[in-house]
Amino acid sequence: MQRCLLAILLALIAASPALSRADQPVRVFAAASLTTALTEIGARWQAGGHAPPTLAFGGSSTVAKQVEAGAPADVFASADTSWMDYLAERGRIDASSRVDLLGNELVLIAPKGQGFAVKMQPGFEFAKAFSGKLCTGEPGIVPVGIYAKAALESLEWWESLQGRIVGAEDVRTALTFVERGECAAGIVYATDAAISTKVEVVARFPADSHKPIVYPFALITGSRSEGKEFLRYLRNSQAAAEIFQRYGFVLLQPRE
Repeated sequence: MQRCLLAILLALIAASPALSRADQPVRVFAAASLTTALTEIGARWQAGGHAPPTLAFGGSSTVAKQVEAGAPADVFASADTSWMDYLAERGRIDASSRVDLLGNELVLIAPKGQGFAVKMQPGFEFAKAFSGKLCTGEPGIVPVGIYAKAALESLEWWESLQGRIVGAEDVRTALTFVERGECAAGIVYATDAAISTKVEVVARFPADSHKPIVYPFALITGSRSEGKEFLRYLRNSQAAAEIFQRYGFVLLQPRE
């Protein structure tokens, strides 16, 4: 009887690390454009024996400020380097863990069946190519809006569109406005356009019309061990790589 009880006790002790790990889900704050891919990757992570991850998505500016304010998080992923720099300057990330993991493309979209002809070059009268508003992220704040403004300025279209640009809180909101027909055109990432059946890609912006679209990932200062494991999984697992690529992201880091 005593041997039986001892065996049970030893089994419980051996199992306790796994139980402890399962009780501590990784907490991820990430750019809205990562929603679909990270949600699927999170499901794979859970299938591997981990607790369901806690995922919070929004404009990079919004989630960065939430992290700055002390929101409990282990991993932060931004759609541009500026908001990662913002947290780094405030000592909120582990600089040694920072990695530029993904890339993306910037595209011009329209509601399905309402595309229009456009030449992606200076001199083309883009403002006359469509009627109505153009939706993107809030210029100067939300990463997609920052890239969009730079691209429009590079093509010499920015000034002619004043009064017609709608700045959304994140790229998914901008996408929704175009899907509903509330905006006749939109500027989003290629990965966001790809998940929608209600919009069509009118054109892709030249890569040299804006800074490279880079997604840096990093651990939050004081991140728990589960956060370190999850970031390692994002960087090294073939499953995560395949999901990112299937949704159109470009892998910037080789698998280790």
